[in-house]
Amino acid sequence: MPNYETLRVIWWLILGVLLIGFAVTDGFDLGVCAIFRFVGRTDEERRALLESVEPVWEGNQVWFILGGGAAFAAWPLLYAASFSSLYLAMFLVLMGFILRPVGFAFRGKIANPQWRDACDRALLVAGVVPALLFGVAFGNLFIGIPFHFDSMMRPVYTGGFFNLLHPFALLCGVVSLSMLVMHGAGYAAFKVAGELGSRCAKVSRFAALVFVAAFAVAGIWIYASLDGQTITSHINGGGPSNPLLKSVALARGAWLDNFIMHPLLWSAPAGSIAAALLTNFLLRVGRHGAALVTSGVTQATTILTAGIGLFPFLLPSSTNPGDGLTIWDASSSAKTLFIMLIAVIIFLPLVLAYTAWVYRVLRGQISLDAIRQHVGFY
Repeated sequence: MPNYETLRVIWWLILGVLLIGFAVTDGFDLGVCAIFRFVGRTDEERRALLESVEPVWEGNQVWFILGGGAAFAAWPLLYAASFSSLYLAMFLVLMGFILRPVGFAFRGKIANPQWRDACDRALLVAGVVPALLFGVAFGNLFIGIPFHFDSMMRPVYTGGFFNLLHPFALLCGVVSLSMLVMHGAGYAAFKVAGELGSRCAKVSRFAALVFVAAFAVAGIWIYASLDGQTITSHINGGGPSNPLLKSVALARGAWLDNFIMHPLLWSAPAGSIAAALLTNFLLRVGRHGAALVTSGVTQATTILTAGIGLFPFLLPSSTNPGDGLTIWDASSSAKTLFIMLIAVIIFLPLVLAYTAWVYRVLRGQISLDAIRQHVGFY
């Protein structure tokens, strides 16, 4: 069995893989829902955009469920502190996830323009709100969450929902929303034929440029204006899961320390910008399939950039930095991590294989002619 320190690093990587899997797959579902009401000029065009994601969105949410399960089982302190601190924000995300199946399932039940418009609005909210709040949540990690532990090791949140809407966090929300709109519109350009697909490609290209600008500004902000956190006491990677045993100091630009100490890691943020710009170029020359791949690379490298910057922190605290959670002091026992690792080794390849099979079966483009002939929910 790997030692405790190695298991903690492995599970940090697994959590990152699950987040990337969610962003790459369910991310384009959110992106399509965020734009379809504006890009689709007629009911048939909106139906075509929705049909591009309707068969796969439920399967894509498996990654979100796996991420929540991994946080609960591998990082119980993280699960407890984050859900109690970010309860209202997570409630809004879940409401968005609830509205999505409602919109998909009931949109075509009644052939009434007002009814369909109401369902379209619900799907719009289901796409925009989670995409925005995911970025806001990541932004708040760099600022620090206002929580601490009481004498009984219970997390106590001292802020409110509107405290989360810091300008930097909102900028990160723009990064997330533009990134997912780029991904969703690029997917729609790949899946939907004709003028509608070309229109989606233009939206994706514009979103890519917005992402690059917002991502660059966020990086400069972190360097010039944000106080990062760094552990000043001895780090025992195999020690007990007690976040109160460490000392943490604040320093301007400290969130970039890992990049400075290991210059090769700069390839992650550089890769995000390069992949987004390449996505824009590939869409301009009509290489929609390749653009979808580079858009997925953008999702992966962006999440990797955030993870590297925060490492080893999982949930920094702004109230008492020493109470912040790291991968070294917030995990389950070594035995629990090892047993779950075996489960991941067995079942994750099955999830990947099934996902690949589904997309292979559903390959091909959607045309408006096919939508007109289709009799079903839509």
